Amino acid sequence: MACKKLRPLYLARLLHEQTDEEHTVTVKDMIAYLDRLGIRAERKAVYDDLELLRLFGMDIVHTKTKTHNYHLGQRAFELPELKLLIDVVQASPFLTAKKSVELIRKLEGLASEAQAGDLRRQVYVLSRVKTHNEQLYYNIDGIHQAINQNRLVQFRYFDLSIRAERLYRRGGQVYRECPAALCVDRHYYLVAYRPQQQKFVHFRVDRISDLQVSELPRPPLPPDFDPAAYVRAIFDMHSGQAERVTLSMKGHLLNVAMDRFGPDAHYRAGTGGDFLVSAQVEVSPTFLSWVLCFGRDARIVEPASAREALQKLAREALAEYD
Repeated sequence: MACKKLRPLYLARLLHEQTDEEHTVTVKDMIAYLDRLGIRAERKAVYDDLELLRLFGMDIVHTKTKTHNYHLGQRAFELPELKLLIDVVQASPFLTAKKSVELIRKLEGLASEAQAGDLRRQVYVLSRVKTHNEQLYYNIDGIHQAINQNRLVQFRYFDLSIRAERLYRRGGQVYRECPAALCVDRHYYLVAYRPQQQKFVHFRVDRISDLQVSELPRPPLPPDFDPAAYVRAIFDMHSGQAERVTLSMKGHLLNVAMDRFGPDAHYRAGTGGDFLVSAQVEVSPTFLSWVLCFGRDARIVEPASAREALQKLAREALAEYD
């Protein structure tokens, strides 16, 4: 038999799980619910408990038709917000299918049972490509801890074979790196700084195993390091020579350029409806391929080294089809 002192908590659970704007309960329903739990309650006691829950901060809405009806109004998340969060969970390739299901179930618990049914009918995209590394969440937590405590991290790093087997780099030897930032570009990446070489390197967090936070202190990062600006300059986390590049692009690509380089890049009008955009980027094969995908609608104006790199990449690709 449930303890009578817990009666307000049970009523709070009833309102949270079974009520919303379209599904209400009456005091009679509440009394019957408590009775099934072995708690006898009079109407006045239920009214007192509802007032207590209101004073505690619960948004209990009272409406009157032929009966007096109650439901929970404001929740931590509105239904459209939960749908949006579930979409994000489903679309995230760095979440395993198992973890995606777990997170979605927890999000459903923030809604009423009826609303959870609507959310469940929305789940249908879990067949998209997802990581299989269950250590990902612990890796992320460990990297955050190392950054906050100014510590090095050590780990093993692997690629995947055609049979999805782990092939450890360096023969399985341990990497010891200076963590600078965590960023997301379709996948989680650790941005690490190597002071001896004065350069940054990237590691897919879902391909890291056996991560540990070292007791060794992290050496200072370059004073001008800006994680947000650094990530904007990288195309799909493929690094190259950092340069300020100017592109000439057709007018209809302005939104594409804004999405890629952000509004803080330098834009100016060109000729014939074209525009010029100058931005700091890492001139990698990924960046050059991005420019090539627009064909005649985009071209590199300067520097000459980037133009030559694009010409070389295009010739090499064309040679494969000759």
